[in-house]
Amino acid sequence: MTKTVTSPYDVAEHLRTPEEMAAYLEACMEEADGDAAFVAKALGDIARAKGMSRVASDAGLSRESLYKALSGERNPTLDTVLRVLGALGLKLRAEAISESGAP
Repeated sequence: MTKTVTSPYDVAEHLRTPEEMAAYLEACMEEADGDAAFVAKALGDIARAKGMSRVASDAGLSRESLYKALSGERNPTLDTVLRVLGALGLKLRAEAISESGAP
């Protein structure tokens, strides 16, 4: 029997344009169902795609603190999220929820 060779999948390798990054973040936010750590992990994926050191510098944070904040193990502060979004060239939007609970 032939063995199948697999390699780890890294979404960061597929986030090449700002539009792809925004679409990925939007999909993750919809899927998160209020899980801030899940959204933070998605931001971490995008930051890795853009270059963690560059994002950290642009956000005014140390690379180490950025890795920790966006690891998915913690819930970063809103200040950190907004700074990272700005460094990534993305923005946070609000949308009203209809009375039925669906957007």
